[in-house]
Amino acid sequence: MAARLNSSLHNAFCLLKPFNTPLTTKPLSSRNSFRFSKKLASSPSRALYCTSTLGSHENDKTFVLTTPLYYVNAPPHMGSAYTTIAADSIARFQRLLGKKVIFITGTDEHGEKIATSAAANGRNPAEHCDLISQSYRTLWKELDIAYDKFIRTTDAKHEAIVKEFYARVFANGDIYRADYEGLYCVNCEEYKDEKELLENSCCPVHQMPCVARKEDNYFFALSKYQKQLEEVLSKNPLFVQPSYRLNEVQSWIKSGLRDFSISRALVDWGIPVPDDEKQTIYVWFDALLGYISALTEDNEQQNLDTAVSLGWPASLHLIGKDILRFHAVYWPAMLMSAGLSLPKMVFGHGFLTKDGMKMGKSLGNTLDSFELVQKFGPDAVRYFFLREVEFGNDGDYSEDRFVKLVNAHLANTIGNLLNRTLGLLKKNCDSTLVVDSTTAAEGVLLKDTVEKLVEKARTNYESLSLSTACEAVLEIGNAGNSYMDQRAPWMLFKQGGVSAEAAAKDLVIILEVMRIIAVALSPIAPCLSLRIYSQLGYSVDQFKSITWSDTKWGGLKGGQVMAQASPVFARIELNAEEVEEEKKVKDSKKKGKAKVKVEQPQTVAEA
Repeated sequence: MAARLNSSLHNAFCLLKPFNTPLTTKPLSSRNSFRFSKKLASSPSRALYCTSTLGSHENDKTFVLTTPLYYVNAPPHMGSAYTTIAADSIARFQRLLGKKVIFITGTDEHGEKIATSAAANGRNPAEHCDLISQSYRTLWKELDIAYDKFIRTTDAKHEAIVKEFYARVFANGDIYRADYEGLYCVNCEEYKDEKELLENSCCPVHQMPCVARKEDNYFFALSKYQKQLEEVLSKNPLFVQPSYRLNEVQSWIKSGLRDFSISRALVDWGIPVPDDEKQTIYVWFDALLGYISALTEDNEQQNLDTAVSLGWPASLHLIGKDILRFHAVYWPAMLMSAGLSLPKMVFGHGFLTKDGMKMGKSLGNTLDSFELVQKFGPDAVRYFFLREVEFGNDGDYSEDRFVKLVNAHLANTIGNLLNRTLGLLKKNCDSTLVVDSTTAAEGVLLKDTVEKLVEKARTNYESLSLSTACEAVLEIGNAGNSYMDQRAPWMLFKQGGVSAEAAAKDLVIILEVMRIIAVALSPIAPCLSLRIYSQLGYSVDQFKSITWSDTKWGGLKGGQVMAQASPVFARIELNAEEVEEEKKVKDSKKKGKAKVKVEQPQTVAEA
């Protein structure tokens, strides 16, 4: 769901004339036409905002965060992992603030493309979904993703929620039947408008011809909610972020909303439409509800009221920008129709590119996330993408940049500072702190600098400016290194007496800086932060119980014994073959071979 292929926005679903306009048999184009066979009786519109009393949580102590549900047409790659790494970092930060976090992720497993992929690999759809869904779980473990709920759209509890939701929307008069005839892209699993197609009716995303289809489908009356959606965005401009994404959504709505198909007559692999076993519910209408069905437990009674009471509405939907229309237009209208609260925020981030080109399974230039983690480790992967890419914008991966940035920031600035400080402490103080860090920092400007940078990091974490949050933490490391170089405690120890006493205090100050870095960096690089904390003499349980308040200066106490110095992050060294390969990539880019800009929307597994 989270990343189903989607081309131009007005073609994301089958388009119909507005719900409340007179019906006509006149075709809308030479190839795409509608014939309405019947229309359900409508009932009064529901309120703009949630009129449901189904346990909507308004507790600021609860933070419900979702990634998209990733489409299982193929195993995950780095495009898939990027959203989830970001979501995990946000969830970890919210936990540090003391919030009750419900972090939801999962897989979208229905649709024609899934059945086709399964058959191509000699499996039935259920076996295929089991295999690929498990690969996502495995990758999340490799990347230290601490999710709370993992929903599969093939779960029985999900199907029950989808059918009940469908019944509510139906009862509200917002579902009707109509015939549709047009050009269909199997890979995108959607009908296309002729004006967007390439020569020979080829899909602009997949470069393959679309096929002519005629179906009798059920449609959702999206146009009925145009004014209500406009009002939502007007009254709550933070509903869609970043702000430039809000402008896009407002433009789409202003151009006029069309009703869209929510069933497929020619797709067997899906949830059957209630009271019409010949049709299955369209994957987006199905998969979006995973955000709600995920809230239930397997052993609970499966109903919408129960699910909503356990955490809806979501605090944040984190998605790729290509599926913004689904989440910021269709999904809110669906929720309004069912009388449920809207999510508090939809954040659409940018795409990842590799050596200047958009990554995508269909393009064959994906970055193998399993290989990347095994080669460099989860801390390096998490840190690079969250530090290098300004969250919300597009960002590029190149191995050369990856190695240089990670070595400079994690191995040198942070790792080397801890290693040499602990080495000096062992040599001169028997690895024991001589005073409390509060006492050691009296009159020292570094303490004030660190406190300001901690606040900068917090502010940016809260605003989802993850790159700037990383930058603030790195600045703390830079400040610690500058202090070390200015004070030169190794020289002071040689002088003995009062100078040696001052040097011992300097080491306490620098190690307190390292302790604060470990806490502030833990949402981004949890394993690295744990290794730092452990070398400062703390247990795993103590690390697991940290909160953001532990970034306050004064945690280290006199008499604490530090662990033996050991590199917490080893420098990455590429072998000769890897260096040569990277050089070839650079050379090809200089010659213009890698300057092709490919506008390929995410697939569910690429959000």
